This record gives sequence, C-alpha cells and structure tokens, in this order.
Amino acid sequence: MSDIVFDPETRALLDGFGFDRETFDHLRQRLEREGRRREHNAIAGEVTPPEAGDVAELPIPGTPARAALHGRGVRALAAGEVGVVILAGGMATRFGGVVKAAAEVVDGRSFLDVKLADITGVAERTGGRVPVYLMASFATAEAVTAMGKATHRDRVPVETFTQFVSVRLTPEGELFLGADGRPSLYAPGHGDLTFALRASGVLDRFRAGGGRTLLVSNVDNVAATLDPVVLGAHLAAGRAATVEVVAKARGDRGGAPARVDGVLQIVEAFRFPEGFDQDRIPVFNTNTLILDAAAVDRPFDLSWFDVTKTIDGRQAVQFERLMGQLTAFLPSHFLRVERDGLQGRFQPAKDPEELAERRDEIRDILEARGVL
Repeated sequence: MSDIVFDPETRALLDGFGFDRETFDHLRQRLEREGRRREHNAIAGEVTPPEAGDVAELPIPGTPARAALHGRGVRALAAGEVGVVILAGGMATRFGGVVKAAAEVVDGRSFLDVKLADITGVAERTGGRVPVYLMASFATAEAVTAMGKATHRDRVPVETFTQFVSVRLTPEGELFLGADGRPSLYAPGHGDLTFALRASGVLDRFRAGGGRTLLVSNVDNVAATLDPVVLGAHLAAGRAATVEVVAKARGDRGGAPARVDGVLQIVEAFRFPEGFDQDRIPVFNTNTLILDAAAVDRPFDLSWFDVTKTIDGRQAVQFERLMGQLTAFLPSHFLRVERDGLQGRFQPAKDPEELAERRDEIRDILEARGVL
C-alpha cells in the first residue's frame, strides 16, 4: 500500500486541527487488509441489562431530599467549581449549511444564544463564575469562535477549542475524493472531547482556576439546562461521571447503559451482540454528561469505530470515537431524568424537521425555567 500524499492546502488544514497520521495509517491498513467487519465494532465480553438500582432517580420536587441536592449544586456553582462544555462541532450540513449553533431554535434565538442565556441566569442567581467551553470542528470553528467572542460575559467567559479532523476513505481503503476532486474531511466524533480539552490547554486552565466539574451537552439540546439539582445529584453520587438517561421511546436507536462483564457502561446500539434484545433496557442515553475534571485529565484507550456514510451518492468510510465509551473507564453514575414536560431535559433537534416538531415544547420548557 502506497502512502497518501496530501496537497499543501489539505496538509495545512489537517495540521491545524490535530490530524493523527499514525492512527489514520493504521486504520487505513486494517480497512484495506480486512475490509469492514462486524467484530471491529462489536463489544467484547458478556453483555447484560442493568440490574435493579443501577439507574438512579431524582427525588420528587418539593421534598427535603430534592432541596438538599439543589443546595449542594448551588454551593458548587457559587464556589466557581463548575464549567460547561457545549458540543458545537460536526460538519454544518443539517441546517442548510448554517452552523447549528447559529440556527434559530425559538423566537429568533439561536441554539447557542439560548444555552448561554440559561448559564448566565444560573451564574447570576448563584453569584458564581461559570466558564463555558465550546467544542467546535474545522467546519464550524470560525463561526462558533465569532459567536463565543460576541457573547463573552465577565461571569460567563466563553472560550472555543476544536476537536480533531480526519480523512474519509473508500470501502477498499483508498482516499475518498469529494465532488470537487479534493480529499473529503470530517470531524471524528465526540470521543475527541477529553483529548481535545487536554491538547488545547482548556482543561489545565479550568482546573488551575479552581474548576472541578464539567457539564457536557449537545448544542442542539437546549433542554439540558444547568440545573443545580442534577449537579447536586452528581456530586452526591461521588462518581467520576454522571450520565443522564431518559425513558426509551419508539424508534430510539443509540447508546444505553448495560453491564459488560459486570461493569455498567454506555453501549452504543451497533455494538450490542447479535440477538441481544435492546428493548430489555428501558432507558436511553441523552449524551448529556457531568464529568469530574481531574478524572478525565488523562488519556483513554477509546476504540475507533468504522462508520459508512453516503457522500455525493457514494459510500465512504470514516473512523469515529464515542464519548459514551468513557464510562467503560470511569466509575459512572446513571441518572434517569424526565424526557418530556416542563421538567424534561431531552429535546434534541438534529435537523429542521425535528426542530419543527419540538419547538412548542422547547418554548414551554425554556419559559418555565426563566430562560426566555
């Protein structure tokens, strides 16, 4: 197999966004040698559903237990120990070429504007300083960085860092070229998170400033607000990570908590063993996590999964890492939160059609929480 030589413009972009040539060459060689095999993605070990008590519930609103969690979260916020990571990367393709963070979600407000309004309100109510870190990609970095600078506040400082970049391949392991004849680049998944936090210096700066806990959520899920109760539940559990899960609905396909050789962790749908009935697991991963900053300040041996995409009417292969796999390495707490209603925390809008379906409920949630 001959080495791929990139043109100077592509080479400069790859260098600027942390392209890992060694890993790329290794994965390319595997693809050329073995093709795509299910065992490359399937999880190893015995997989069983969660056991009783594996998924915690929040106390009922109005109870002393709920108030205690709220107080614990408020104290952490007031002490300046909490930061927020907003995942705003991707390829800027689903909203008509507009970077999703800048797309209107409700009443003329963008996704990012609404997320920052929520965080600012919490910071003002608690008297704390809550830094916000926007994880962009090579495709969204310019727009997201500009939005972050325009919305920077003393109590809610905003900083942008970027995930990495890689190059698509054909199913045979050759370089995949786009319609313009150039190499087709992509952002290799939210699994970049902890690596990019460390490589950018963001995690060092957060910890040096007294930061201890990071709430991580997708920019398109504005219902995942900065809630002192949920934060308090994470702190009370004493685990390195908390994963928010919701009751599974018809059509949900994605990660869910399962035990792998006895260890509770997020397992993505495509990794479950053949024949495993995923309906035995009644909850679903929302991709909202709370992480202990010290616990994630190290490398993780995350897997690279091969994913087939249709680009310009042709099949392309790209390799991605998954953020949820961190739970295989970190003691993790799984917390069921409400999916719908005014207490709901899971209203993702992956494309304009899904946003149109959810907009009224999103507006009701944000008004109830004082964000709008």
